[in-house]
Amino acid sequence: MATPLEPEPREECGVFGVWAPGEEVSKLTYYGLYALQHRGQEAAGISVADGQQIVVFKDLGLVSQVFDEQVLSSLRGHVAVGHCRYSTTGSTTWENAQPTFRTTRVGSGLSLGHNGNLVNTAELLERARAEGVLAGNGATTDSDLLAGLLAASAADRGLEQAALDLLPAIRGAFCLVFSDESTLYAARDPHGVRPLVLGRLSRGWVVASETAALDIVGASFVREVEPGELLAIDEGGLRSSRFANPSPKGCVFEFVYLARPDTTISGRSVHASRVDIGRRLAQEQPAEADLVIPVPESGTPAAIGYAQASGIPYGSGLVKNAYVGRTFIQPSQTIRQLGIRLKLNPLRDVIRGQRLVVVDDSIVRGNTQRALVRMLRESGAVEVHVRIASPPVRWPCFYGIDFASRAELIANGLDADGVRRSIGADTLGYVSLEGLISASEQPRSRLCSACFDGDYPIPLPDDATVGKFRLEGLNRGIGGSATPVLPAGYGAEEALQRP
Repeated sequence: MATPLEPEPREECGVFGVWAPGEEVSKLTYYGLYALQHRGQEAAGISVADGQQIVVFKDLGLVSQVFDEQVLSSLRGHVAVGHCRYSTTGSTTWENAQPTFRTTRVGSGLSLGHNGNLVNTAELLERARAEGVLAGNGATTDSDLLAGLLAASAADRGLEQAALDLLPAIRGAFCLVFSDESTLYAARDPHGVRPLVLGRLSRGWVVASETAALDIVGASFVREVEPGELLAIDEGGLRSSRFANPSPKGCVFEFVYLARPDTTISGRSVHASRVDIGRRLAQEQPAEADLVIPVPESGTPAAIGYAQASGIPYGSGLVKNAYVGRTFIQPSQTIRQLGIRLKLNPLRDVIRGQRLVVVDDSIVRGNTQRALVRMLRESGAVEVHVRIASPPVRWPCFYGIDFASRAELIANGLDADGVRRSIGADTLGYVSLEGLISASEQPRSRLCSACFDGDYPIPLPDDATVGKFRLEGLNRGIGGSATPVLPAGYGAEEALQRP
């Protein structure tokens, strides 16, 4: 929703897949996506295959808005692919919702969900043109482009071999979950930028963006999908193939903000990492204060750690409205002018007369922190010391986080004291990159920290071919001409219009 405050950094999707004969795979996928809702709130979709056909249902909105009991009951089969979307390539339209669906020349189907962002999209587009697989279907995503290329070659070589041929040519961040009528596939880029895990059910297998999604469906964690690995799961069991040598560069910002705190990444609890970041932040950026309060919810674990290490009492000074930003209803001008109070409201009795340490996960443009500091002062805070559980964000992400452009990043043009003055805080302190990486318990060589240090592990093309709407600028459409099959009672137009 549009407000004077800029949104938090946002990950563009969550993916979920299940192969489980005899289970209600549509409902497993629904709850898996529910657990991944934080990764994308613009659109949601599920495809289910029964060995004969693939049925797809998707729409704009939250998982709970898109699906109900009637829809889920109509999605019957043993293979499912689920997706919840926040866009980093392509606009928020029904056509760009996922899973995306294609048919091959021999009539078999393909359903695909993608988490990440590609950097050689223009090159792949030229390949699609050369192979004659363009078709104007209204979609403008790199994910749709991948589906079209896969479907074009799957008719001759089969989907598994088509994937092994195509995946080495893809550059960027990608976790793919896709299926044909009978087999579930999952693939992770050679750098493993975005997380993807494998879980076991009593009668099947699950793949998901985060371990928290395994927990909610009762799947036991088996392992992470390895960077450069393609998994195939069918009645013959699980097969693993390598399409590239691994060169791990996991996103360190997953530990800061993107992942759920109850998720585990590379064997490290995200919650434990965030508490440890707070402890290190207190050691590196101490403050004389009466109370440590978090900016909920993402700042809470770090604030707990800061209080533990500093000896300053921890308290709740802000109440969050968890549902703001989860609606398509635009606020009136009067409401819009309230700004941050749409999201956060102060507990004045807690704040009044106090010297506060306010812990947040990151500063991107600075608008939210500026309004927050002003609100705390108006509520009676004597001093406001802002502490940030990540280093200054100076560089945009091209691998799947919708950050601002570099010109809009406040830390790109100002030093720490300049940012402090801009947001109106008494003091400002960031955790160091070394402290953040240490808290993740991952070797620095296995992490991507490009948004902090500008060191991009996957080479980028010219700026002209990188951007959220680059495919719309190229005015293209990719893939087969067949329309996905929708559940009985729902046509494409009805799906478009559902709330």
